[in-house]
Amino acid sequence: MNIMKLMYVLYKMKLLSPTGLYRVLSALYCCGVNVMTLLHIAAKTYGNKIAIVDDHEEISFEQLMIQSEKLSIILYEYYQLKNGQKIAVLCRNHMSFVKTIFAVSRLGADIYLLNPKMSRRQFLYFNEQYQFDFLIYDCELDSIIHRSEFHNKKIYSYHDNLPAINNITSINIKEKMKVKRASTGRLILLTGGTTGTSKKAPHKPSFFQYLNPFIGMLTKLNLGRYENIYIATPLFHGYGAAVLFLFIALGKKVVISTRFHAQQACSLVRKHKVEVITVVPLMIRRMINYNIDDLRTLTCIASGSAELNPKLAAEVLQKLGNVLYNLYGTSETGLNVIATPSDLVYSNRTIGRKIVKLKILDKHLKEATAGTVGQLYVRGGREWKATGDLGYRDQNGYYFLCGRVDDMVVSAGVNVYPLELEQILISHPLIQDAAVIGIEDEEYGQRLKAFVQSVNNAELSKEELYRWLSLRAATFQIPKEIDFMKEMPYTALGKLDKKRLRTYR
Repeated sequence: MNIMKLMYVLYKMKLLSPTGLYRVLSALYCCGVNVMTLLHIAAKTYGNKIAIVDDHEEISFEQLMIQSEKLSIILYEYYQLKNGQKIAVLCRNHMSFVKTIFAVSRLGADIYLLNPKMSRRQFLYFNEQYQFDFLIYDCELDSIIHRSEFHNKKIYSYHDNLPAINNITSINIKEKMKVKRASTGRLILLTGGTTGTSKKAPHKPSFFQYLNPFIGMLTKLNLGRYENIYIATPLFHGYGAAVLFLFIALGKKVVISTRFHAQQACSLVRKHKVEVITVVPLMIRRMINYNIDDLRTLTCIASGSAELNPKLAAEVLQKLGNVLYNLYGTSETGLNVIATPSDLVYSNRTIGRKIVKLKILDKHLKEATAGTVGQLYVRGGREWKATGDLGYRDQNGYYFLCGRVDDMVVSAGVNVYPLELEQILISHPLIQDAAVIGIEDEEYGQRLKAFVQSVNNAELSKEELYRWLSLRAATFQIPKEIDFMKEMPYTALGKLDKKRLRTYR
């Protein structure tokens, strides 16, 4: 079965020919097994086609490969980066970040992708925990890095005068300077990147490990037929990085931008006639609110990294047609489930059907029957990995989320899932956004507390909302408290920031 899947992927990558297979073997011999190998193959296959477009330049596959290869040599010869080291990257979406990922991977070093919105305290925490050997970062973060007293070597991603990734490739290198092939480097994603507590999720380049997700995106999103993609999600997050590698492999143009603003994002879609875009739900909501007409070229909106608001799913369907896909995965296990537009017509709350080995275990760690809530587990290598998410599968094989394991509330002995109340609240015509958390209660142990944001500051009283809820929610789901918010707090990844909500009184 894996052989058939492999043949399919090689066919889509234009490698099922003597010339194509030679390119693969040649790249493996030159680079080893790392993401630079992927770029080498793409450069030999697609040559002068445009690979990446950012806010300042565009670059072909061949140029990207040559410059990334030269950068790896310079980092090795002049900065002593080498196999086995820990390289921290603290960058927004831009060309230097892309080149860095390929160059550092070529050296066999581990790449730690950090959230550029972190605080000095958080950077200190990460550095103390992982002991970085080298740092590549955006100069706008100078104050954070300098105050953190990071004493190891570092370099800017961009700078006009000082050495930086964007200009050190102008250094002349001798022809004899080479980097040995390496297969040890890993891409390290740090979960909880804005909280100060994290868990690292290492990903070692492995064709077979990512074969099922690769095929899932190819077939369910039909990506092979598109020519370009706008990655609006951060590259430091696994979702953005994975899509980057996928489109490099397919020889498609990738558009990136340093920051996300709805106006600029709509302009980029219009300018490049973007067909595919990766977003978190908050992004597509803001883009639709800004200018729906700019989005008419989109035929695939891939939403991931945060829960999809059912009301938003219905709005996209109504205004743009069958273009929305809901992707579910975790930093540790990658992409696991995809909901196609037809799946979202079946239910705008589903995360879709599984594309990897996945099961739901109940509290006794036995496989749950259809309709029974349990924790999602994904097969990774030879073991099953807990995702930390609760959900269930219906009789037709569709999966639904019920929130995080640590979000579940036990109220008077009953398991209550905040996500279910959130989805009920969002269905109210005057509510744009909602979040629900658990709070302590003397009588019940725990109760729910709801935070709601009304549509365009529409007038809605607590009394009206309680009456409306009494007809739609179970007694144990009725919140003890309701707070109205002018705007909901979101993390850098576009997820509702419930940690901040828990600090509100």
